[in-house]
Amino acid sequence: MARVLVVDDDLVLNEMVQANMKIAGYEVFSALNGQEALRDLVKIKPDVIILDVMMPGMSGFEVCRRLREVTNAPVLFLTARSEEEDLAQGFDSGGDDYMRKPFSQRELELRVRALLQRTIRAQDQAGAHIFSDDHLLIDLDDGTVTRANRVVHLTPTEFRLLRCLMRNRGTVLTHADLLREAWGENYTDAIASLSLYVRYLREKIEDDPSKPRYIHTKWGIGYWFNPPQSIEAG
Repeated sequence: MARVLVVDDDLVLNEMVQANMKIAGYEVFSALNGQEALRDLVKIKPDVIILDVMMPGMSGFEVCRRLREVTNAPVLFLTARSEEEDLAQGFDSGGDDYMRKPFSQRELELRVRALLQRTIRAQDQAGAHIFSDDHLLIDLDDGTVTRANRVVHLTPTEFRLLRCLMRNRGTVLTHADLLREAWGENYTDAIASLSLYVRYLREKIEDDPSKPRYIHTKWGIGYWFNPPQSIEAG
């Protein structure tokens, strides 16, 4: 039974989401603020986290950044805010999906299910695949990335995107292919989000993101992983 942690200071909404997640068959835990969520995280070990953005004391964005220090569980933001910069900030803090309030409980259930299925699929597809050169080490088997001998911390979505590119190295993947792999079937038109995440990846693994060595753009089509020289195993 998958574990869902609901973090929202609105007690009525929190209890409503809890009730619907329980009906859907999940083991559900709750917190009314970020401090509670961070305090109980290690004990709960959630498989997915539903996180409100606007909370007193500590915003959902800050909570997510702190969560990412200790867990790769997918995070779904609940927000009443619709500005594009807020959406970007949510993804930048380590979020994997978002829903704007008010929302359908049925859609929330489907989004949670999709996040869990992608996590399971990523675990099932993980193999002993390693890329290594004088600058970058990617180990798809244990999910680690090292740049210049320093560990690079990727969000789950960033890692899914990098894994898809690396497993198809040398091949141009369309926007739809990458979105399907990293986000799911319902997100194949979210090209702006894909571009944002490619930028995040380049900033983390490239020496000069404006002149990438690894992740290249095929304008109007997609991206591909094509390092100039490599030593590969697996």
